Amino acid sequence: MEHSFLIEHSTAILDALPEGVYVVDKEFHIVYVNKAASAITGIMPDEVIGKICRSFCRSERCEIGCPITEVLRTNRNIVDLESTLQSKEGSIIPVTLNASLLKNGTGEPIGGIISFRENARTDFEDYINRHSHFYGIFGKSEPMKNIFKAIEQIAVSDATVLIIGETGTGKELIADAIYKTSKRREQPFVKVNCAALQDTLLGSELFGHVKGAYTDAVKDRVGRFEMCNGGTIFLDEVGEMSLTMQTHLLRVLQEGTYERIGESVTRKTDVRIIAATNKNLTIEISKRRFREDLFYRLNVIPMRVPPLRERKEDILILAEHFVRKCEQRYHKSVQRIAPQALDLLIRYEWTGNIRELENAIEYAFVRSKRTDVLCECSLPPHVQNQEVCESHRSIKHIEKDNKNETILSLLRQNNWNKTKVASLLGVDRSTIHRRLRKLDQQ
Repeated sequence: MEHSFLIEHSTAILDALPEGVYVVDKEFHIVYVNKAASAITGIMPDEVIGKICRSFCRSERCEIGCPITEVLRTNRNIVDLESTLQSKEGSIIPVTLNASLLKNGTGEPIGGIISFRENARTDFEDYINRHSHFYGIFGKSEPMKNIFKAIEQIAVSDATVLIIGETGTGKELIADAIYKTSKRREQPFVKVNCAALQDTLLGSELFGHVKGAYTDAVKDRVGRFEMCNGGTIFLDEVGEMSLTMQTHLLRVLQEGTYERIGESVTRKTDVRIIAATNKNLTIEISKRRFREDLFYRLNVIPMRVPPLRERKEDILILAEHFVRKCEQRYHKSVQRIAPQALDLLIRYEWTGNIRELENAIEYAFVRSKRTDVLCECSLPPHVQNQEVCESHRSIKHIEKDNKNETILSLLRQNNWNKTKVASLLGVDRSTIHRRLRKLDQQ
């Protein structure tokens, strides 16, 4: 009798709970949201039932380790995990959540259940003061906390954002976080690298073209601004745009209109623009390489991402994060980073910033023969800046390591395009193949 009563009234029981509850199936589709969950987030069940769970929770945990994925992997429940969710309006809500597996009568997983309660006494500033990450961006330094606050503050805005920072500082991650916390987060998010394409191709990529517009235009093509209508477009390396392309972009910002290449029909678009550059645009303006009027249109909300040498207190957090990433990628465990290795990491200048740090940790992880600790002798020679332990003593070996590290770093930065890397190094493509084969045999 009691058992049938519970089955019959299970939904009413869950709706009576003061904690928010949502249930997902084993494909991570939402199958249930209780009343408290809707009250906390402002998101109604009929808006998300059947959708992937991140469409409801919009949690930063989606970027750094989904709780349901974690309980599936470890077969252990998660209890009192501090995290954040997003309300329907985009405000960040600090919460404490629990996660557990749902199993059928034979013990097989059939889904997961998340319960959460709002941390009424914790505001967003308190949260970021106690945590080292925000939507996949790691850092506890004051400059990074200021960036996290700025992202949270502009969540309800459609204003154009200009992200400025050196190569490798994480500008794309900042753009991702701005999009994921914005009111357009359910709409398309399109990324364009303005440095990767020549003028005609970039124009076609952004605005589209009609058949016959130029030699290779064999059919009509929809551009990114049309494809992204209602959403957000990220223009990476916007400082590399030609003055001609800058004029077309300025028109989109001023009037919300554009034309496909080879066509005179004016089209409208409603997009939010996030742009990024590693150049000093003030200098570019003075040298007449960047339009001043475009700069002011882009620079509505400026965000400067500090180089790693200005936030050295974040190096330990980032290094440990990259070690954990390598553990998952290479199925190899390392318990800790040796103090001597950390000292070298902190003293190094990191001209390549976070991207260079990640490459150095991966290099050390792969080269290290120890599983308990990542020692200083496994770091890249240019980070050590000193003679290394026995097997690495010869000058010839150090030179070889430097060449290999340069090749690997360039391959990672260029999506493993061997032809492009060979061109950058001024060598034949077969040289890159040969060097990679030798690395595999080491």
